[in-house]
Amino acid sequence: MTTTQPGVKTSPPVGQGVWAELVGQHRAVEVLRRAVCGESHAMTHAWLITGPPGSGRSNAAKAFAAALQCAQGGCGACTVCRTCLSGAHPDVTLVRTEQLSIGVDEVRDLVRRAAMNPTSGPHQVLVVEDADRVTERGADALLKAIEEPAARTVWVLCAPTADDVIVTIRSRCRRVELSTPSEAAIARLLAERDGVPGDMAGHAARVAQGHIGRARAIARSEDARNRRAEILAIPAQLSTLGACLKAAASVVAAASEEASATTADLDAREKQALSQALGMGAKGARPRHAQAALRELEDQQKARAKRLQRDALDRVLTEFTGYYRDVFALQTNASQRLINADVIDDLTAVAGRTRPEQTIASLDAILACRQALETNVAPQLAMESLMIGLHAA
Repeated sequence: MTTTQPGVKTSPPVGQGVWAELVGQHRAVEVLRRAVCGESHAMTHAWLITGPPGSGRSNAAKAFAAALQCAQGGCGACTVCRTCLSGAHPDVTLVRTEQLSIGVDEVRDLVRRAAMNPTSGPHQVLVVEDADRVTERGADALLKAIEEPAARTVWVLCAPTADDVIVTIRSRCRRVELSTPSEAAIARLLAERDGVPGDMAGHAARVAQGHIGRARAIARSEDARNRRAEILAIPAQLSTLGACLKAAASVVAAASEEASATTADLDAREKQALSQALGMGAKGARPRHAQAALRELEDQQKARAKRLQRDALDRVLTEFTGYYRDVFALQTNASQRLINADVIDDLTAVAGRTRPEQTIASLDAILACRQALETNVAPQLAMESLMIGLHAA
């Protein structure tokens, strides 16, 4: 494996500088810090950062990129650190797709950039936040670049698990595994960084189940709290087939509305910018291939909306998983702390009228729904099957 040799420098300790917001990741941060400081055999040209949703994969990758470029090893306060973290540094490329996948053309653009010498910093750093979404052809192009890296280029790939990246690529990367942050660590971050009151910070940290972004949303947004309450009320409402179908339609519609609300302004700005670039605003202008370019943009926007809808549905499934985990804990008199203690009455009622075997069947139905969505089953069909499965369990 090719090794780069950065200049010897120090890096702020865990919890300081660019590492400040990596909650509960002391072991992973130490690995990255040693690489930044140039310890023997600690640095390499390709990294794979993995961890569960909300653990901070992207933050870790950006912090690492900033620390590599910063003369102080990631102080977090200088212009270099700020521009690296924001994506404005000329020698740090941040890639996060808003589509369902990262295609071969986009990967080839990255490969060409990777071959360039850095303009101001010691490294050319390419951060791919969704390496699990690289297509098969894209992975082939990426593999060649990782196998034959430029002397001062560093690749930082991010994915939920190593298995989400093809074996030929992950075998050539040094792995850094993030863990699920503890409730206490998340609550402390919310209180210190966002000024969230202690009780709310603790509640948000617990119900978010280790997802920092979700915890922040619940702590700061009444709409997010209300949406969560609506989701947790669904299991108790699944009394008939009609109720199951109604619940499925409601969940899918809410996810679609959330995606549309997120993308509406962005879609309009992108379409206006493309029209202006094509000269369609000029009187009588009929630029060649303009309609094809607009159709391509619309397809990309639809793919982005589809992904955001899937993300919203995945959050519903996560809430359901926590709900039935609590039901099972009550049924088996487990000593685990309940995630959703604020709906204890509903949990107790469901636990009392069902058996543990039925709860396990409900958890299996949730897993089957998640797998169906991952294989492009229509969201409406997947959610209808889930609700019927929860009712039948």
